[in-house]
Amino acid sequence: MTSKAEEVAADKLLVARFKKGDQAAFDEMVLRYWDRIFVMVKQLLGNSEDAEEVTQDAFVRAHRGLENFRGDSAFSTWLYQIATNLARNKYWYWWRRKRDKSISFDQPLTGESDITLADVFPAEVQTPKEETITREFVDRIGECMQMLNTRHREVLVLRNVQNLSYEEIAAILNISVGTVKSRIARARSGLREKMGREFV
Repeated sequence: MTSKAEEVAADKLLVARFKKGDQAAFDEMVLRYWDRIFVMVKQLLGNSEDAEEVTQDAFVRAHRGLENFRGDSAFSTWLYQIATNLARNKYWYWWRRKRDKSISFDQPLTGESDITLADVFPAEVQTPKEETITREFVDRIGECMQMLNTRHREVLVLRNVQNLSYEEIAAILNISVGTVKSRIARARSGLREKMGREFV
């Protein structure tokens, strides 16, 4: 498995290649990050159609802006920042339309993958009854995540779904590490409250 440092170094090489006119370098970036960005955005928005649109838009904007990317942060941090901002905008548009769709953790995350968000919450399941209880629990988490405010939902997605460090989340959301930690604590508290006694 690639370490974070190796990933950052590989991204720097791809950015340098792109800036020298190598369009194939950007195609490699898309291959590296498409699924990760899509998963994050789908978790934030709750449906595949909007997630697909936001993911595409994020890469279009990244392509347009990459020439001026200075490398003050890692490429992945910059890309997550673009996608998170677009998802926020889309979410408020979505909210105004008053959609009442909730996340299904049992649906495949992408057309090419069998991985579901339920895989993010692994559990040792021995019996069909336990499997049903686990599925209901994961569905309940999905429903309750959608009830959280945008700031709390996005910080939990970045931490628990994307497994990003506090420092990476701080850079993506343009807030301090301390704010990230307190926001995660409040988000988890809010999620526990909404889950009631089911949440452990």
